[in-house]
Amino acid sequence: MSNNKYLGYYFNVSPLQPASEILIAELGEVGFESFVETQEGINAFIEKEHWRDDILQDIYVLNSGEFVIEYTIEEIDQVNWNKEWEKNFDPIIVDQICSIRAPFHEKPDTQYDIVIEPKMSFGTGHHETTHMMIQHLLQIDLKDKRVLDIGCGTGVLAILSEIRGATYIDAIDIDNWCYLNTLENIERNHCKNIIAYEGDASLIVGKNYDIIIANINRNILLNDIKKYALSLSSEGILLLSGFYEQDLEQITEECAKHNLIYKSHINRNNWLAAFYELK
Repeated sequence: MSNNKYLGYYFNVSPLQPASEILIAELGEVGFESFVETQEGINAFIEKEHWRDDILQDIYVLNSGEFVIEYTIEEIDQVNWNKEWEKNFDPIIVDQICSIRAPFHEKPDTQYDIVIEPKMSFGTGHHETTHMMIQHLLQIDLKDKRVLDIGCGTGVLAILSEIRGATYIDAIDIDNWCYLNTLENIERNHCKNIIAYEGDASLIVGKNYDIIIANINRNILLNDIKKYALSLSSEGILLLSGFYEQDLEQITEECAKHNLIYKSHINRNNWLAAFYELK
């Protein structure tokens, strides 16, 4: 594992919404890779080598005057992350069917129970995009399917895919933290059908999947939709999230160029998770 240090930005946000969601999206665009939503606002983390003095200069929500946002900065070591997320990580239950919890939480009475330690990775199920992707996966027939979870974060969506019957799953993330955390969570949930990779969409060239899950951000999605389409089987399903309601038209137009037909979407606090099918 890399020994690079991280900078933690601790934002107090008033009012919390929609400012917190906008802030997460904008910080993600400039290189922040992990977020924890708190009662006061957002904790955001960026690897020190990717940081620059003016990194917040063009963050609209900080400069618009519409919200009151204050922050402090702290340099942190990777080993401090456990304390950070444990302070804020509560178990969640999606549609009374799927629970996502840490090892120190009691097991709830749900059909599917996933145990993760997110560390520096995105994808605890608390964020709207992960929550909605779980909702989609709970409605899809995954038995004997080949699945790709790209931008896998903690690996939670790949793990749920296996639990629900997928027999082959690739889990890919460009971030070393996420790759290593996914490996840990695969083992923690006794998964046998998931292979984790560190990298980007170039790793899927020449591969074929029945279902592709991509919970990243708008710009990466727009860039990689063509690659997803080329790796989908006929009538394959593409689930996309990590973008706002106002981005749906642009995402759908790009999908249509590659014979991916819009079917439906879930909306949660202006975040969307959209369902497309390859024709």
